[in-house]
Amino acid sequence: MSYATCRKISSMKQFAQQGFTLLEVLIAIAIFSVVSLASFTIFDTVLRGDENSKIRSEKQNELQRAFLLIERDFTQIAKRTMRLNGEAATDTFIHTSDDSFIKDEQSIAFVRNGWTNPGLLLPRGDMQSVAYRLVDGTLERLHYNFVDAVVGQEPRIRPLISDVISVVFEYHDGQRWEKKWDGATLPQAIAIELDTESYGVIRRQFLVADDPATTTSTQNN
Repeated sequence: MSYATCRKISSMKQFAQQGFTLLEVLIAIAIFSVVSLASFTIFDTVLRGDENSKIRSEKQNELQRAFLLIERDFTQIAKRTMRLNGEAATDTFIHTSDDSFIKDEQSIAFVRNGWTNPGLLLPRGDMQSVAYRLVDGTLERLHYNFVDAVVGQEPRIRPLISDVISVVFEYHDGQRWEKKWDGATLPQAIAIELDTESYGVIRRQFLVADDPATTTSTQNN
């Protein structure tokens, strides 16, 4: 083998053993950084979208559960007065403000029928005193274990809907909606209007069941 051939083979081996240049390394790092940033952005977007979907789903479930409970209460309002803290019975069926139970204008209290007690296993009746009020942006439901609360008994509180700005109750007298109700009789329907941060204004209207005694008396006449 000639000397020239040997030098040529040696040069080719040296060229093959050479590494990447600094420029090539920088270009590779830049490409890898761009790909990584794009992948992270897509991953973060997917995570945020999934989190927002879960939050919206929880909000919707919260609203559905709350309105199912509200509908059950409002459609079973009874013509019955309350006793609070052992005091004399009130003279109204619907309360919009009471220092012993609810303390602001954005509230309502009444007695409802149909409180489930299968087989009368619990030492209580099937009527329940209920109230709804807005406290610190949360619509709450309150109730006592017994219709006529004894002295010192505290109501049980159940948070229903969060992020509520305001709540308004309206009452239908058969001809128009009224902002206030004297409580001496039952309205034909009750509306609840919520101003929420997530969904804006939500309004639901519920028919109030006819009083059996009143219906029978009307039919007989």
